[in-house]
Amino acid sequence: MQKKKIGIIGATGYTGSELVRILANHPHVEITVITSETYAGKKFSDVHSYLKGHVDFTLSSVEDLKPEVLDLVFLALPHGVSMDFVKKFQETPLKIIDLSGDFRLSDSSIYETWYQKKHSHSEGFKEAVFGSPELFSDRIKKARLIANPGCYPTSAILALAPLLTHKLIETAPIIVDSKSGVTGAGVKPKETTHFSNVHDNFKAYGLKNHRHTIEIEEIADKIAGSKTTIQFTPHLLPVDRGILTTVYARPLQQINEETVQNYYKEFYQNAPFVHITDRPPSIKDVRASNHCAIYATYDPRTNLIVAVSVIDNLVKGAAGQAIQNMNILFGWEETTGLNQLPIHP
Repeated sequence: MQKKKIGIIGATGYTGSELVRILANHPHVEITVITSETYAGKKFSDVHSYLKGHVDFTLSSVEDLKPEVLDLVFLALPHGVSMDFVKKFQETPLKIIDLSGDFRLSDSSIYETWYQKKHSHSEGFKEAVFGSPELFSDRIKKARLIANPGCYPTSAILALAPLLTHKLIETAPIIVDSKSGVTGAGVKPKETTHFSNVHDNFKAYGLKNHRHTIEIEEIADKIAGSKTTIQFTPHLLPVDRGILTTVYARPLQQINEETVQNYYKEFYQNAPFVHITDRPPSIKDVRASNHCAIYATYDPRTNLIVAVSVIDNLVKGAAGQAIQNMNILFGWEETTGLNQLPIHP
């Protein structure tokens, strides 16, 4: 099999470096170009020293990109930047997996409301496919532009999908309570992610207006086939990576714990990266892997279904899921190159 030629655009952040780390051992691809506007001309391993001797690729500027020699590019760019790249190359057959939020929503007006940015390529929403492999693999197979889901939405949507598909729960409100490590905020230093603010600390942020609320809500609407209302509250954990999400929803019918668990097991029986557990999972159960572990239960005292999901925000929440989408797109086994086991402790 001839290897596919892959480009990684903006590969010096956390997500970009995870893409390189995983793709370096993927049997069906060849990393052909890695771009960085800040470090063009330097070696990738000069920026990420842990890959020295493994990936010593020289970084180039995106201006030097030759799309005709590439089969696919991953965009590991900030929100508001990816859209310009997609617009520039819209007339080419180049396949694109965008890891930003620029094309995850239904249209530009909703994007501008929640992201507080002007969108420069509204036409892109018409062709973009939301890249949740467990839910939309049929559409992913035919896509040219894939909008890779956000990390928080991945953990929430996978926890909610069986309940919404089988119309087991009230759709308003659904409580989504999530905790994430600091790498979710990106590689650039910020006051909120400064060591002295994060260490030995724990806090909620983005109450009522976090941009991932609408992403979760729009996909929940599609799964449910009706309007949902999501109350999403994210929290910052004093850890480097990992997301733990707890979903609370009220059942529409009489139900018990065994029935709830069976719905999850049946729904994900053919999903190689989703594991239904018999106890609440921890973020170290999935660390550095493309796995999502979910525990679902029912509390008769409060009459609530409770589902706990955990993912590594940089892998299943970003780079790993993007590679999973690439595998589906090219017709390869979904797990190809993604068999890394979790690291524990």
